[in-house]
Amino acid sequence: MESIIYSYPDDPRYLLPILQDIQEKEHYISVEAMQQVAKSLKVPEAQVYSVATFYKALSLVPQGKYVIKMCNGTACHIRGSIKILEAFEKELDIKNEETTKDGMFTLQTVNCLGACALAPVVMINDRVFGKVKVKDVPEIIKEVLSDDSE
Repeated sequence: MESIIYSYPDDPRYLLPILQDIQEKEHYISVEAMQQVAKSLKVPEAQVYSVATFYKALSLVPQGKYVIKMCNGTACHIRGSIKILEAFEKELDIKNEETTKDGMFTLQTVNCLGACALAPVVMINDRVFGKVKVKDVPEIIKEVLSDDSE
């Protein structure tokens, strides 16, 4: 984590990019990380906490290696996003906002992924799956896991 922090200048303008890099590497922002960032940038810990809790992409609790974001915007909702969310919950044996016991998957709903033409949309990390159907869920999970083993 220190390598991330010290790869940036000691300038508060780099607070968000530092937190994003820590999130990507550690899958969450720990209290210790926030303290180190605050010390390095010479800003109050409350400022670091404020930024870390403002952005949905940052988390203070450990996230899975793969974060599944199920869009629940209007276009996705009317095309069955709730049923797809339920299929992910069943397949992974977790509920929304939970992480699998093995730490591989975290399931979340988001207000909109901005890909309404592809509704219903699921994003897993940076990968977008469009026009998803309930029957696609097991295959999507297998695909992500098979890409992981390559």
